[in-house]
Amino acid sequence: MLPFLVAAAVASIAAALALTLSAAASPAAAAHAAFAAGIMPLIFGAMLHFVPVLARARGAGLAMHALPLGMLAAGLIAVAAFLVPEWFVHGIHLAVLAGLTFALAMAAWIVRRARAALGTPHPGLYWYLAAVSCLALALAAAGLLTAWPKQHAALRLLHLHLNTLGFVGLAALGTLAVLLPTAAGRPDPQAAAWLRRMLPWALCGVLLIAGGAAWSKPVAHLGALLLFIPVALLGTAWAARYPGEILRLHGAAPSLALALAGLLSLLSFGVLHAQRRIEGGDAVFGFVLAFLLPLVTGAVSQLLPVWLKPGVQSDWHRVARERLGRFAVLRGLTFVAAGWLVAFGWAPGAWLAAAGLALFVAQALPVAAKR
Repeated sequence: MLPFLVAAAVASIAAALALTLSAAASPAAAAHAAFAAGIMPLIFGAMLHFVPVLARARGAGLAMHALPLGMLAAGLIAVAAFLVPEWFVHGIHLAVLAGLTFALAMAAWIVRRARAALGTPHPGLYWYLAAVSCLALALAAAGLLTAWPKQHAALRLLHLHLNTLGFVGLAALGTLAVLLPTAAGRPDPQAAAWLRRMLPWALCGVLLIAGGAAWSKPVAHLGALLLFIPVALLGTAWAARYPGEILRLHGAAPSLALALAGLLSLLSFGVLHAQRRIEGGDAVFGFVLAFLLPLVTGAVSQLLPVWLKPGVQSDWHRVARERLGRFAVLRGLTFVAAGWLVAFGWAPGAWLAAAGLALFVAQALPVAAKR
């Protein structure tokens, strides 16, 4: 299922790029194509893969493996609601109800896996639980949009930040802390300690940003500072421990490092948006390009060979990773540059990201075909 979710995520982001570049739909439709129909199901699938490993517990059952597909269906309904105005109210309500149900089911499953863990669960598991909890809050806020019209603008901002920084951001940080050292071939002995110490800072920062964006801008600025601390500490630790790996031309590690740099960009975008210096829609799509694209392509470069051929690692896995990671730093730089250009209002900058994504697809298709 995970290779299918990877393909669906790439297709959804490509569709979001097409909608943006052609101006064929609203920015909200493009954003939901990327997030709800692309990234959200992929993150759910990745959680089903990683949580049993982090808990040293049994894997997910058949019913749980249906969750990412359910989230994909809910995301497609949300996109359709934005594209067809006559369906909007009923479509959004259906998508919110389905998504909230699936998010709560995922949170409950993570809690059960933590309780059934052999020993103490890896602290990365609690980053996933925090991320899914933020998603549930984001969907609850979306469900209140029509019921509480006086707070529509505030609830929309709450929904936006809990989704981007809360669900996607926390899940990504919890994964990156372990995934980049794995891609570099040298595990980080301090990763678990960083995950344990930094979750309260990151979660508090996300909640303050989301609540402050909705109701109090000074609170949002404080939240951005709190979230900046763990991101900056992780980046400086990587620069000290893996300088050679993250500065290479090829491989998953430079792409993952650029994703972290893209997240730092997002924090600055958020502050500029709060000061009305950039538009909210531009900032959101800049986040997709500068953070999500290097994150997804870097993670897939490392993990797709394992998902295509589970089991003992062979020369095929090594060659597949080399092909997927070829020119990763150049590809990642196009994504980050495109994100900055779009965030500051130059929509044609997205063509840079389209070129980088097309290059990655061209590299991935032969790997999938030769599995």
